[in-house]
Amino acid sequence: MKLTRRSLVSTLTGLAVLIAAGCSPQSKKGTGAETANDDKVVSVYSSRHYNTDEELYDKFTSKTGIKVKLLEGDADQLIERIKTEGKNSPADVFITVDAGRLWRAEEEKLFQPVSSSVLKTAVPENLRHPDGLWFGLTKRARVIIYNKDAVKPLELSTYEALAEPKWKGRVCIRSSNNIYNQSLLGSMVESEGVEKTEKWAKGLVSNLARKPEGGDIEQIAAVAKGVCDVAIVNHYYWARIAKSDDAQDKAAIANTGVFFPNQEGRGTHVNISGAGVVATAPHSKNAVAFLEYLASPEAQKIFAEGNNEYPVVEGVQVEPIVAQLGKFKVDSVNVAAYGRNNSDVIKIVNRAGWK
Repeated sequence: MKLTRRSLVSTLTGLAVLIAAGCSPQSKKGTGAETANDDKVVSVYSSRHYNTDEELYDKFTSKTGIKVKLLEGDADQLIERIKTEGKNSPADVFITVDAGRLWRAEEEKLFQPVSSSVLKTAVPENLRHPDGLWFGLTKRARVIIYNKDAVKPLELSTYEALAEPKWKGRVCIRSSNNIYNQSLLGSMVESEGVEKTEKWAKGLVSNLARKPEGGDIEQIAAVAKGVCDVAIVNHYYWARIAKSDDAQDKAAIANTGVFFPNQEGRGTHVNISGAGVVATAPHSKNAVAFLEYLASPEAQKIFAEGNNEYPVVEGVQVEPIVAQLGKFKVDSVNVAAYGRNNSDVIKIVNRAGWK
């Protein structure tokens, strides 16, 4: 391994002592300690927890000689940690999933603008911050999962249609507290406005087959078992189950199908995992080089294979299971709008009674 990996939980205890001492956390490899001032290092704080990401970091080190020091943890905990560390933070790059979480970091002024022709060329405009504060690295589509015995694909059309009376008692979805759902509504607010989005949310709530519970995997299982006929989930959860050898998972996939909504209109909602250079980064040049590598075709392929996601760079091959789902029209709204509209979204779901 060419990277040093730590868990946020295991380091929280010593953080207060380190900050009080006016120094930043150090990581060790072998017998030699390395400080945050080393020239050939980039410190990455990441809330992505996929083992295949380590292959990316190793390849980056092999190509550049820059060692990756990795700290993993919950996104909100990492944001709070960078804030607490302040100017003493060793963090160079913050990686997280969902544009809404990137917005949270942005609101805390944790990013610095990056001007990179490589990143501007590789990452589509709607998948990066307008001012270069962060860049999308992978795409995940918010799709409709349907029970093949209860629903024909021709009956499906848009997210909005799921609020119609015909779907009464037939819809499953996770809690409105989930950032994926908040970002979906944030995109709707951007395209349709607050009033129409709220009307949709109220209609959806009235059509629920059960109170929101569990994650996206649980929504797929509920559709497969007939608890509900349709659910809104991220595509890669279905793809993950489809690659399983477990008999129950195989049955779930056999009973369900994937539908990309809004293909005749604005397109299917997509979200991202993304990253930005930390405002106080001690190795900002290394950080930019790291982001540029993550946007390379080589890295994009590894990203896509690791979690069954879509690459942000055009022309990069996707996982066969994902490729079988076919191509689809993507909503072109800039993902930065998801966070910007979040305060309106919270009010909407509260008024709609979406728990």
